[in-house]
Amino acid sequence: MLAFGLLASLGWAQQTAQYTDYMYNTGLINPGYSGSRGTATITGLHRSQWMGIDGAPSTQSFNFDTNFLNRNTGLGLAVDNDVAGPAKQTGLTVNYAYRLNFSDNYTLSLGISGSLDFLDVDVSQLTTEQPETIEANNGMTPNVGVGAFFYSNRAYLGFSVPRLLKSSYFDSVNTFTSLDVLTHFYLIGGVVLDLDSNIKFKPAFLAKAVSGAPLAADLSANFLFNDKFTLGAAYRWDAAVSLLAAFQITDKLLIGSAYDKDINGFGALNNGSFEVFLKFNFKRERQRFIRNPRFF
Repeated sequence: MLAFGLLASLGWAQQTAQYTDYMYNTGLINPGYSGSRGTATITGLHRSQWMGIDGAPSTQSFNFDTNFLNRNTGLGLAVDNDVAGPAKQTGLTVNYAYRLNFSDNYTLSLGISGSLDFLDVDVSQLTTEQPETIEANNGMTPNVGVGAFFYSNRAYLGFSVPRLLKSSYFDSVNTFTSLDVLTHFYLIGGVVLDLDSNIKFKPAFLAKAVSGAPLAADLSANFLFNDKFTLGAAYRWDAAVSLLAAFQITDKLLIGSAYDKDINGFGALNNGSFEVFLKFNFKRERQRFIRNPRFF
């Protein structure tokens, strides 16, 4: 995360915020997802990472998406806030999606996004060999993104680049002093399978690639019982294992949480990471999704 990268090294390429419950908040990483549920939806999520470590990252996100003008267009608004030690980064993103319906069951949604990122770093809290060479650019950085989301009421596959442009947040008289936001590539997918009339099973994956960092992959398996209670587990390749749970309180309100535990050497130094989210639909989704919930 941001501050830990700064403290570890002044030559550093930022990783975007990490979510275990990304499948409930897909609009944050893929603009093509916007409006795909057929109803106006608000999602709020909080993540506390590496609990027990002073200054560890804390992330909040808020996402609203809905149909726009007609059934074939979607509009989304996302706000995310990432605080880690002396660094605070806030992003504001607007998504637009247009859906191509190949049949009653299969849809390709193509999305674009525009974003503004705001960075605030208290440089006085950083310990460096040459602190006088660092000047934080506590300003605004614009960006654009694209995404494609292909789905039915039973499966989905998406590819996205939410930040196409590389951004630099530090000016420096020293070539070793830099903080860059690099382009991230996301590939997601999942399928919903009926195990019996009351149990559904959804295996899913997320892969993330960025220059200068190992490929990141999340593999998850969730079970939905009686269209009400979700329980599952996830594995982040060579990094962490997770437990996930969610409960459909009403037809409109879903609440859930996740707990991660690092399986590398860093796991012994922290108490894991915790997420909680709340998802609210303003009205019932299209009836075909109620009979066969998409579960994503």
